[in-house]
Amino acid sequence: MTNPAPSNILPGLRLRQRFPLLALILERFVLSIVLLFAVSILIFGGLEALPGDFATTYLGQSATPQAVANIRQDLGLNRPVTTRYVEWLGNAVQGDFGTSWASKNSVSEQIGKRLGNSLFLAGFAALISVPLAVGLGMLSVHFRNRMPDKIINVISLAAISLPEFFIGYLLILFFAVKLGMATFPATVYDSMGLVERLKAIALPTATLVLVVLAHMMRMTRAAILSVMSSAYMETAELKGLGAFRSIVKHAAPNALAPIINVVALNLAYLVVGVVVVEVVFVYPGMGQYMVDAVTVRDMPVVQACGLIFAAVYIFLNMTADILAIVANPRLRHPR
Repeated sequence: MTNPAPSNILPGLRLRQRFPLLALILERFVLSIVLLFAVSILIFGGLEALPGDFATTYLGQSATPQAVANIRQDLGLNRPVTTRYVEWLGNAVQGDFGTSWASKNSVSEQIGKRLGNSLFLAGFAALISVPLAVGLGMLSVHFRNRMPDKIINVISLAAISLPEFFIGYLLILFFAVKLGMATFPATVYDSMGLVERLKAIALPTATLVLVVLAHMMRMTRAAILSVMSSAYMETAELKGLGAFRSIVKHAAPNALAPIINVVALNLAYLVVGVVVVEVVFVYPGMGQYMVDAVTVRDMPVVQACGLIFAAVYIFLNMTADILAIVANPRLRHPR
Protein backbone atom coordinates (compact mmCIF):
# COMPACT_ATOMS: atom_id res chain seq x y z
CA MET A 1 0.00 0.00 0.00
CA THR A 2 1.49 3.36 -1.03
CA ASN A 3 1.20 6.61 0.85
CA PRO A 4 -1.11 9.24 -0.68
CA ALA A 5 0.49 11.95 -2.75
CA PRO A 6 1.16 15.18 -0.81
CA SER A 7 -1.46 17.06 -2.86
CA ASN A 8 -4.15 14.58 -1.83
CA ILE A 9 -3.51 14.87 1.91
CA LEU A 10 -6.18 16.74 3.86
CA PRO A 11 -5.11 20.27 4.97
CA GLY A 12 -5.43 19.33 8.67
CA LEU A 13 -3.26 16.23 8.22
CA ARG A 14 -0.72 18.18 6.21
CA LEU A 15 -0.51 20.83 8.97
CA ARG A 16 -0.03 18.10 11.60
CA GLN A 17 2.81 16.54 9.59
CA ARG A 18 4.65 19.79 8.89
CA PHE A 19 3.96 21.65 12.17
CA PRO A 20 3.00 19.09 14.84
CA LEU A 21 3.32 21.55 17.74
CA LEU A 22 1.20 24.22 16.04
CA ALA A 23 -1.42 21.60 15.09
CA LEU A 24 -1.66 20.39 18.70
CA ILE A 25 -2.02 23.95 20.01
CA LEU A 26 -4.79 24.69 17.48
CA GLU A 27 -6.49 21.41 18.38
CA ARG A 28 -6.45 22.26 22.10
CA PHE A 29 -7.77 25.76 21.36
CA VAL A 30 -10.67 24.50 19.26
CA LEU A 31 -11.54 21.84 21.85
CA SER A 32 -11.55 24.52 24.57
CA ILE A 33 -13.95 26.69 22.57
CA VAL A 34 -16.27 23.70 21.99
CA LEU A 35 -16.11 22.82 25.68
CA LEU A 36 -16.89 26.40 26.71
CA PHE A 37 -19.86 26.41 24.34
CA ALA A 38 -21.15 23.17 25.90
CA VAL A 39 -20.67 24.62 29.40
CA SER A 40 -22.64 27.73 28.42
CA ILE A 41 -25.57 25.48 27.45
CA LEU A 42 -25.32 23.64 30.77
CA ILE A 43 -25.21 26.90 32.75
CA PHE A 44 -28.18 28.46 30.98
CA GLY A 45 -30.21 25.24 30.85
CA GLY A 46 -29.41 24.32 34.45
CA LEU A 47 -30.52 27.69 35.78
CA GLU A 48 -33.69 27.52 33.68
CA ALA A 49 -34.50 24.09 35.14
CA LEU A 50 -34.34 25.34 38.74
CA PRO A 51 -37.74 25.72 40.43
CA GLY A 52 -39.00 29.24 41.12
CA ASP A 53 -37.72 32.48 39.60
CA PHE A 54 -36.74 36.07 40.36
CA ALA A 55 -40.34 37.36 40.15
CA THR A 56 -41.57 34.99 42.87
CA THR A 57 -38.57 35.70 45.12
CA TYR A 58 -38.80 39.47 44.58
CA LEU A 59 -42.53 39.76 45.29
CA GLY A 60 -42.66 37.21 48.10
CA GLN A 61 -45.18 34.52 48.94
CA SER A 62 -48.08 36.97 49.02
CA ALA A 63 -47.63 37.97 45.37
CA THR A 64 -50.62 37.59 43.09
CA PRO A 65 -50.28 35.48 39.92
CA GLN A 66 -50.92 38.60 37.82
CA ALA A 67 -48.09 40.54 39.48
CA VAL A 68 -45.69 37.63 38.96
CA ALA A 69 -46.78 37.36 35.32
CA ASN A 70 -46.22 41.10 34.78
CA ILE A 71 -42.63 40.94 36.08
CA ARG A 72 -41.91 37.83 34.03
CA GLN A 73 -43.16 39.67 30.94
CA ASP A 74 -41.05 42.75 31.73
CA LEU A 75 -37.95 40.57 32.08
CA GLY A 76 -38.71 38.68 28.90
CA LEU A 77 -39.04 35.34 30.65
CA ASN A 78 -42.11 34.44 28.60
CA ARG A 79 -40.05 34.12 25.42
CA PRO A 80 -38.76 30.70 24.27
CA VAL A 81 -35.68 29.44 26.07
CA THR A 82 -33.68 28.96 22.85
CA THR A 83 -34.33 32.55 21.78
CA ARG A 84 -33.16 33.90 25.12
CA TYR A 85 -30.09 31.62 25.11
CA VAL A 86 -28.97 32.70 21.64
CA GLU A 87 -29.48 36.36 22.57
CA TRP A 88 -27.61 35.93 25.90
CA LEU A 89 -24.66 34.08 24.33
CA GLY A 90 -24.41 36.56 21.44
CA ASN A 91 -24.26 39.49 23.88
CA ALA A 92 -21.86 37.63 26.22
CA VAL A 93 -19.40 37.06 23.38
CA GLN A 94 -19.35 40.85 22.90
CA GLY A 95 -18.77 41.42 26.63
CA ASP A 96 -22.35 42.47 27.40
CA PHE A 97 -23.89 40.39 30.20
CA GLY A 98 -27.05 42.47 30.45
CA THR A 99 -28.52 44.26 33.45
CA SER A 100 -28.88 42.94 36.97
CA TRP A 101 -32.53 42.25 37.77
CA ALA A 102 -32.01 43.15 41.43
CA SER A 103 -29.81 46.28 41.31
CA LYS A 104 -30.55 47.43 37.72
CA ASN A 105 -26.81 48.03 37.23
CA SER A 106 -24.73 46.80 34.32
CA VAL A 107 -23.50 43.27 35.09
CA SER A 108 -20.36 43.77 32.99
CA GLU A 109 -19.34 46.87 34.97
CA GLN A 110 -19.90 45.17 38.30
CA ILE A 111 -18.00 42.09 37.19
CA GLY A 112 -15.12 44.26 35.97
CA LYS A 113 -14.63 45.59 39.51
CA ARG A 114 -15.21 42.27 41.27
CA LEU A 115 -13.07 40.22 38.89
CA GLY A 116 -10.13 42.56 39.49
CA ASN A 117 -10.41 41.97 43.25
CA SER A 118 -10.63 38.18 42.81
CA LEU A 119 -7.64 38.09 40.44
CA PHE A 120 -5.62 40.27 42.85
CA LEU A 121 -6.34 37.87 45.72
CA ALA A 122 -5.71 34.72 43.66
CA GLY A 123 -2.61 36.21 42.03
CA PHE A 124 -1.04 37.18 45.35
CA ALA A 125 -1.79 33.71 46.76
CA ALA A 126 -0.21 32.12 43.67
CA LEU A 127 2.86 34.36 43.99
CA ILE A 128 3.48 32.89 47.44
CA SER A 129 2.26 29.32 47.04
CA VAL A 130 3.86 28.26 43.71
CA PRO A 131 7.56 28.87 44.52
CA LEU A 132 7.00 27.73 48.10
CA ALA A 133 5.37 24.46 46.98
CA VAL A 134 8.07 23.68 44.39
CA GLY A 135 10.82 24.51 46.88
CA LEU A 136 9.28 22.38 49.62
CA GLY A 137 8.77 19.52 47.14
CA MET A 138 12.47 19.58 46.19
CA LEU A 139 13.47 19.86 49.84
CA SER A 140 11.25 16.90 50.69
CA VAL A 141 12.92 14.79 47.99
CA HIS A 142 16.38 15.83 49.18
CA PHE A 143 15.57 14.70 52.75
CA ARG A 144 13.51 11.70 51.61
CA ASN A 145 12.37 9.45 54.50
CA ARG A 146 14.15 11.68 57.00
CA MET A 147 12.74 14.01 59.64
CA PRO A 148 12.27 17.17 57.44
CA ASP A 149 10.48 15.03 54.80
CA LYS A 150 8.20 13.51 57.45
CA ILE A 151 7.39 16.89 59.00
CA ILE A 152 6.54 18.39 55.59
CA ASN A 153 4.33 15.39 54.74
CA VAL A 154 2.46 15.47 58.05
CA ILE A 155 1.76 19.21 57.74
CA SER A 156 0.70 18.84 54.10
CA LEU A 157 -1.65 15.95 54.92
CA ALA A 158 -3.21 17.99 57.73
CA ALA A 159 -3.69 20.97 55.41
CA ILE A 160 -5.29 18.79 52.70
CA SER A 161 -7.67 17.23 55.22
CA LEU A 162 -9.12 20.54 56.41
CA PRO A 163 -11.70 22.38 54.25
CA GLU A 164 -10.91 25.98 53.37
CA PHE A 165 -13.79 27.48 55.35
CA PHE A 166 -12.53 25.73 58.52
CA ILE A 167 -8.98 27.00 57.97
CA GLY A 168 -10.39 30.48 57.33
CA TYR A 169 -12.43 30.54 60.54
CA LEU A 170 -9.44 29.27 62.55
CA LEU A 171 -7.25 32.06 61.17
CA ILE A 172 -9.93 34.65 61.95
CA LEU A 173 -10.27 33.33 65.51
CA PHE A 174 -6.53 33.40 66.30
CA PHE A 175 -5.13 36.28 64.27
CA ALA A 176 -8.09 38.69 64.13
CA VAL A 177 -10.07 37.99 67.33
CA LYS A 178 -7.50 36.67 69.84
CA LEU A 179 -4.30 38.44 68.75
CA GLY A 180 -5.72 41.42 66.84
CA MET A 181 -2.91 41.16 64.28
CA ALA A 182 -5.04 40.92 61.13
CA THR A 183 -7.97 42.73 59.57
CA PHE A 184 -11.45 41.24 59.42
CA PRO A 185 -13.60 41.53 57.35
CA ALA A 186 -11.23 41.70 54.38
CA THR A 187 -12.79 44.76 52.78
CA VAL A 188 -10.97 46.53 49.95
CA TYR A 189 -11.94 49.60 47.96
CA ASP A 190 -10.61 51.54 44.98
CA SER A 191 -8.78 54.34 46.86
CA MET A 192 -6.97 51.88 49.15
CA GLY A 193 -3.16 51.85 48.91
CA LEU A 194 -1.20 48.72 48.07
CA VAL A 195 0.14 48.19 51.61
CA GLU A 196 -3.32 48.60 53.15
CA ARG A 197 -4.77 46.28 50.54
CA LEU A 198 -2.15 43.61 51.24
CA LYS A 199 -2.89 43.87 54.96
CA ALA A 200 -6.59 43.47 54.29
CA ILE A 201 -6.12 40.29 52.24
CA ALA A 202 -3.54 38.70 54.56
CA LEU A 203 -5.91 36.16 56.09
CA PRO A 204 -7.75 35.10 52.89
CA THR A 205 -4.37 34.82 51.15
CA ALA A 206 -3.02 32.63 53.96
CA THR A 207 -6.11 30.42 53.69
CA LEU A 208 -5.71 29.94 49.94
CA VAL A 209 -1.97 29.28 50.26
CA LEU A 210 -2.55 26.58 52.89
CA VAL A 211 -5.27 24.96 50.77
CA VAL A 212 -3.29 24.69 47.50
CA LEU A 213 0.25 24.45 48.89
CA ALA A 214 -0.02 20.87 50.13
CA HIS A 215 -1.39 19.50 46.86
CA MET A 216 1.22 21.21 44.71
CA MET A 217 4.04 20.22 47.06
CA ARG A 218 3.05 16.54 47.15
CA MET A 219 2.63 16.32 43.37
CA THR A 220 6.00 18.05 42.86
CA ARG A 221 7.61 15.57 45.23
CA ALA A 222 6.00 12.60 43.42
CA ALA A 223 7.03 13.88 39.97
CA ILE A 224 10.66 14.45 41.02
CA LEU A 225 10.84 11.07 42.77
CA SER A 226 9.61 9.41 39.58
CA VAL A 227 12.46 11.04 37.63
CA MET A 228 14.99 10.19 40.36
CA SER A 229 14.60 6.48 39.57
CA SER A 230 15.92 7.03 36.03
CA ALA A 231 19.32 5.67 35.03
CA TYR A 232 20.73 9.06 34.10
CA MET A 233 20.14 10.33 37.64
CA GLU A 234 22.27 7.49 38.99
CA THR A 235 24.92 8.42 36.42
CA ALA A 236 24.82 12.04 37.55
CA GLU A 237 25.35 11.01 41.16
CA LEU A 238 28.14 8.58 40.21
CA LYS A 239 29.92 11.44 38.44
CA GLY A 240 30.11 13.21 41.78
CA LEU A 241 27.27 15.70 41.36
CA GLY A 242 25.76 16.44 44.74
CA ALA A 243 22.31 15.12 45.59
CA PHE A 244 20.61 18.52 45.80
CA ARG A 245 22.35 19.75 42.64
CA SER A 246 21.18 16.60 40.84
CA ILE A 247 17.60 17.35 41.86
CA VAL A 248 17.78 21.02 40.81
CA LYS A 249 19.81 20.52 37.62
CA HIS A 250 18.44 17.24 36.23
CA ALA A 251 15.38 15.91 38.08
CA ALA A 252 13.30 19.10 38.40
CA PRO A 253 13.60 20.17 34.72
CA ASN A 254 12.60 16.68 33.53
CA ALA A 255 9.62 16.63 35.91
CA LEU A 256 8.51 20.02 34.60
CA ALA A 257 5.51 18.78 32.57
CA PRO A 258 3.55 17.19 35.47
CA ILE A 259 4.54 20.06 37.76
CA ILE A 260 3.18 22.60 35.26
CA ASN A 261 -0.08 20.66 35.08
CA VAL A 262 -0.49 20.60 38.84
CA VAL A 263 0.41 24.28 39.22
CA ALA A 264 -2.05 25.30 36.48
CA LEU A 265 -4.85 23.22 37.98
CA ASN A 266 -4.25 24.80 41.36
CA LEU A 267 -4.16 28.28 39.83
CA ALA A 268 -7.53 27.49 38.28
CA TYR A 269 -8.75 26.45 41.70
CA LEU A 270 -7.45 29.70 43.18
CA VAL A 271 -9.60 31.72 40.80
CA VAL A 272 -12.67 29.47 40.67
CA GLY A 273 -12.56 28.01 44.16
CA VAL A 274 -12.10 31.38 45.76
CA VAL A 275 -15.88 31.60 46.23
CA VAL A 276 -15.89 30.00 49.69
CA VAL A 277 -12.94 32.06 50.92
CA GLU A 278 -14.52 35.32 49.71
CA VAL A 279 -17.75 34.52 51.52
CA VAL A 280 -15.94 33.61 54.76
CA PHE A 281 -13.88 36.83 54.74
CA VAL A 282 -16.64 39.04 53.21
CA TYR A 283 -14.21 39.91 50.42
CA PRO A 284 -15.79 41.92 47.54
CA GLY A 285 -14.84 39.58 44.70
CA MET A 286 -16.61 37.53 42.05
CA GLY A 287 -17.47 34.71 44.46
CA GLN A 288 -19.22 37.00 46.93
CA TYR A 289 -21.03 38.72 44.05
CA MET A 290 -22.32 35.41 42.71
CA VAL A 291 -23.46 34.13 46.09
CA ASP A 292 -25.38 37.38 46.72
CA ALA A 293 -27.02 37.00 43.30
CA VAL A 294 -27.99 33.37 43.95
CA THR A 295 -29.87 34.32 47.12
CA VAL A 296 -32.21 36.63 45.15
CA ARG A 297 -32.14 34.53 41.93
CA ASP A 298 -30.57 37.36 39.94
CA MET A 299 -30.01 35.14 36.89
CA PRO A 300 -28.02 37.54 34.62
CA VAL A 301 -25.39 37.85 37.35
CA VAL A 302 -25.31 34.11 38.13
CA GLN A 303 -25.05 33.21 34.44
CA ALA A 304 -22.26 35.73 33.84
CA CYS A 305 -20.24 34.63 36.88
CA GLY A 306 -20.69 30.96 35.97
CA LEU A 307 -19.56 31.52 32.40
CA ILE A 308 -16.51 33.56 33.44
CA PHE A 309 -15.46 31.00 36.05
CA ALA A 310 -15.80 28.24 33.44
CA ALA A 311 -13.82 30.26 30.88
CA VAL A 312 -10.98 30.89 33.36
CA TYR A 313 -10.86 27.22 34.36
CA ILE A 314 -10.86 25.98 30.75
CA PHE A 315 -8.27 28.59 29.68
CA LEU A 316 -5.86 27.65 32.49
CA ASN A 317 -6.27 23.94 31.72
CA MET A 318 -5.60 24.59 28.05
CA THR A 319 -2.53 26.64 28.97
CA ALA A 320 -1.26 23.84 31.21
CA ASP A 321 -1.80 21.31 28.44
CA ILE A 322 0.09 23.42 25.90
CA LEU A 323 2.97 24.18 28.30
CA ALA A 324 3.27 20.47 29.12
CA ILE A 325 3.49 19.64 25.40
CA VAL A 326 6.12 22.35 24.87
CA ALA A 327 8.13 21.16 27.90
CA ASN A 328 7.98 17.47 26.96
CA PRO A 329 8.51 16.75 23.21
CA ARG A 330 7.38 13.12 23.68
CA LEU A 331 3.80 14.35 24.17
CA ARG A 332 3.80 15.71 20.58
CA HIS A 333 3.89 12.18 19.22
CA PRO A 334 1.38 10.08 21.20
CA ARG A 335 1.61 6.34 20.75
